[in-house]
Amino acid sequence: MQNLTRRKSVAALQADYATAGDVHGNDLVRTLRLRDLVAFGIAAIIGAGIFSTIGNASAAGGPGVSLLFIFTAIACGFSALCYAQFASTIPVSGSAYTYAYATFGELVAWIIGWDLLMEYAIGNIAVAISWSDYFTAVLRGVGLGIPEYLTMDYLSAMRGHEAAQGMLAQGQAFVSLPTGMQQAFNAWQQAPALGGIRLVADFPALAITVLITYLVYIGIKESKRTANILVLLKLIVILLVITVGAFYVQADNWTPFAPNGITGILKGVSAVFFAYIGFDAISTTAEECENPQRDLPRAMVYTLIICTVLYVILALVLTGMVPYTELAVGDPLSFVFARVGLDFMAGIVAVSAIIAMASVLLVFQYGQPRIWMAMSRDGLLPGAFSRIHPKHKTPYFATIVTGIVVAVPALFMNLTEVTDLTSIGTLFAFVLVCGGILVLDHRQGTTQANKGFKVPYINGKFVLPFILAALSVILLHYNTQAIDSFFILAGGWDALQHKLPMLGFLAVVAVMTVLTFRKNLSLIPVLGLLTNLYLMSELGITNWSRFLAWLALGLVIYFAYGYRKSKLNIR
Repeated sequence: MQNLTRRKSVAALQADYATAGDVHGNDLVRTLRLRDLVAFGIAAIIGAGIFSTIGNASAAGGPGVSLLFIFTAIACGFSALCYAQFASTIPVSGSAYTYAYATFGELVAWIIGWDLLMEYAIGNIAVAISWSDYFTAVLRGVGLGIPEYLTMDYLSAMRGHEAAQGMLAQGQAFVSLPTGMQQAFNAWQQAPALGGIRLVADFPALAITVLITYLVYIGIKESKRTANILVLLKLIVILLVITVGAFYVQADNWTPFAPNGITGILKGVSAVFFAYIGFDAISTTAEECENPQRDLPRAMVYTLIICTVLYVILALVLTGMVPYTELAVGDPLSFVFARVGLDFMAGIVAVSAIIAMASVLLVFQYGQPRIWMAMSRDGLLPGAFSRIHPKHKTPYFATIVTGIVVAVPALFMNLTEVTDLTSIGTLFAFVLVCGGILVLDHRQGTTQANKGFKVPYINGKFVLPFILAALSVILLHYNTQAIDSFFILAGGWDALQHKLPMLGFLAVVAVMTVLTFRKNLSLIPVLGLLTNLYLMSELGITNWSRFLAWLALGLVIYFAYGYRKSKLNIR
């Protein structure tokens, strides 16, 4: 147990950073300033959330989904402050992995590092596939269609073809099939075959992944300029959407404001939170910032405020332009403008979605190699992952591996079933970062040595019980039916397993309340830990099962390789 909890002190992490580099002694280049970091944050956060998932979230929660964005932003705000303190104290690449190594020890650090690798990879694959869908739709709109078997992954084409055959066998006309099913059917039918295997692949997803990986490979300056340009174009379009859409808002569409109550609003929590996972990517830039102690905390706060304001306004505009019941579509921004007769705006939105998706992919393809790099420096992964290119000053091997990990699945597979793992993985990282601040606060020497940003201390001894009591009263008043159904014990294991995440959350709430009262814990990290854990509990037992299975696989790799090769173990 002592070996599993061996920690790297803040001083040791900074010393490792000072001597980091490949055999030639080349380090990463410090070139990022505050505006670049804010641009990276906006690039990561404003993407799929605005152009895709906000539609289904609005359909479930009505205009009240704007409150969900605020609630999620508050939860992220607690986490952002904790990230800011860590970034100021430990300006080293690796993000939550590095912070966990300094607080909880090696085993937890490995778990969160392995979790982040899954989170980034699946998120990037989903973004690449979504980018391909928007790109091919725009090409078809201007009459430049690509053969459908070159714009769809193998699994989607096969499944769509089988479903279409079943419906055609029942006498349904082909033209009455859903558009996506028609495209899958045609792709499978028209695809050339090699040895009985249909050659179906999503080449646009491959192309954008290769292009972005190349940008990240050749240097941070090129990545920075590209991200700044893409973010500027994206913000111009969003402000145009808000300005034009405001003239078509009908206040009657905002009534009822929360048609499905709190349950309906929270139903979109996974989709909404997927839009807020950019903070972890910002913290991976620490070693390429000119002044990380000053700029990283500011960038995180500025990014959160800007993105939340845009999301809330946009949600109100969308639900005001058309009834919320019509927004369960994959491209809600294009849909609402086409619905009110502004087809030219729908075209502008479709093009801007391509830009937005590309910027998201750029930031996350940039962030993941630096986590590989940090884990490699500590000996938990092979040394090749921490090699720095002598010319481009980037972790080139880790960047190439990241490109392959994203490009190959995006080419042949559709991972929509597991995209919620991105949200649960990010929330888990946020929980550990908030908990890590509590550990740092407990070690007075460490916190006193920190001369940078520090999470404001508010004694949670009496405040936390009061907040929990107030929330309980509100839930009892507005959500009685859901609470009653939760405590019904009928249904056996099939019903009980779906309640396990919430039961676990309630147990943690009880423990943290007692600890906060007895040890005068800081309120903000405690609230960050609990709110993010609550959001995790809303993701369902299926996602928890997949998440735990991934962590179990990681533990096998850790004990087979990382535990023995760890530099702390060698020392």
